[in-house]
Amino acid sequence: MAGTLPCLIKKHFRPLPDPRVVGRSRHRLIDIIVLAIGGVIGNCDDWPDIVQFAKSRLAWFKRFLELPEGVPSHDTFERVFAALDPRVFERCCLSWLRAAADLVGVGHIAIDGKTLRGSASGALQPLHPVSAWATHANLTLGQVAVGPQGNEITAIPKLLELLDLAGALVTIDAIGCQKAIAKQIVAAGGDYVLVVKGNHEQLLEDIQETVSKALDGALPVGAVRQYTTTDEGHGRREERSCVMIEFTRGIRDRKEWRGLATVGMVRHTRTVAGETTTEARYFIGSRRMGARRYLAALRDHWKVENNQRWQLDISFREDESRVENRHGAANLALMRKMALSLLKRHPREDSIARKRKYAAMNTAFLAETLAGAEGLEEI
Repeated sequence: MAGTLPCLIKKHFRPLPDPRVVGRSRHRLIDIIVLAIGGVIGNCDDWPDIVQFAKSRLAWFKRFLELPEGVPSHDTFERVFAALDPRVFERCCLSWLRAAADLVGVGHIAIDGKTLRGSASGALQPLHPVSAWATHANLTLGQVAVGPQGNEITAIPKLLELLDLAGALVTIDAIGCQKAIAKQIVAAGGDYVLVVKGNHEQLLEDIQETVSKALDGALPVGAVRQYTTTDEGHGRREERSCVMIEFTRGIRDRKEWRGLATVGMVRHTRTVAGETTTEARYFIGSRRMGARRYLAALRDHWKVENNQRWQLDISFREDESRVENRHGAANLALMRKMALSLLKRHPREDSIARKRKYAAMNTAFLAETLAGAEGLEEI
């Protein structure tokens, strides 16, 4: 069995209240939800696409959905997803994904934000959801949209509240390098790795000074660890090195950073066609572990930052979406992340774009990606 989810879809969406008037609905809510998620996996990027896909696979969907009035219109999909509370819909979706994450464990959680450029409406700015991604399980664990007067600094704590952080390593880029966020993560039983940039000028200066002393041999030998990797191919050479230092006396406000145990630097040197560029990034961390593991965690974080955004933009054409209703746009964005998670977890070796096309053509593959053929039969 190639299915990746241990429970039936219906079980996870049972708590989702139907926002429509009782007795005046022609289509079951669970039918609309499954058609939409199946459509997004099956290469559909908007409501009319989903309707066309569902009609082309109507006989297959009727094997496990009632569909008493056939496939709903695209206006029905638009109205229903505009009326669904994104927070409640998210809890149901994430219950489904977390059931899969429990099988492999969460381990590393990368926090990252992305603007939905096509969701701007009138005076309203585009939605900017902040997401949590389990890097090892390839699963979305949650998302919170930045409020009209807020930013990622205000959204990240709300997102962390949704997550089980016990034993997890949480990585966040510089905007999330905040003392309150570090405290929240440690208090919830997790550890943090926070990238430090110019928004914390004094902290950055202290880390740079500590790293310089470490490289000059001016710190205790046992407190300094280093690790380097080198990749070569196609005329390109990349070297990544990490200096991790378990010596924080040079950090002037170290006591204000809950659980602070290490500081360090990752240097990325890239040579292409004889031209070499070097970039250095600095970080603080609460977990005592080797430089190799710090380098791996930060590299995985930046891969998610680049690859997830790239996949959503290129494979799902997210930036081309013109769903302007705020709830509808947020719910559709969540379904894209769900689809990306499920497609990444499927063992078929292919690109996400090709997997989406294959799901549109092959209902057996779509069933495996959704929940497993046996599970779907019982919805």
